[in-house]
Amino acid sequence: MRSVALPLVALIAFAGYTLSVMFQAEQSLIDFGISLMSRPDTAQVVIDLYLLATLAGIWMYGDARKRGQSALSVVPYLVITAVFVSVGPLLYLVVRGLQNGKNPADAKHVN
Repeated sequence: MRSVALPLVALIAFAGYTLSVMFQAEQSLIDFGISLMSRPDTAQVVIDLYLLATLAGIWMYGDARKRGQSALSVVPYLVITAVFVSVGPLLYLVVRGLQNGKNPADAKHVN
């Protein structure tokens, strides 16, 4: 359960903040993304985030396959990652940690 604590706290805090910002926003998520990509300085940050999101997606896929799960089991996390970047990998880590807690034999195989 300790392996779940940090990603769970980060997930709750960041998802809560994200929801709060989205409810207060004066523009849609798509409009916000377009405005970020309209300037080189903010576009660089967005591109950097999506490069990291891609690496996280590759890791989630490889980790799921290594743990004997199907490739389809990662699809929901990849979709969430495509929209909310950090939320997908954080959710994956929380669920993965909770699954490890259910079967101690699996925990020793996960790095």
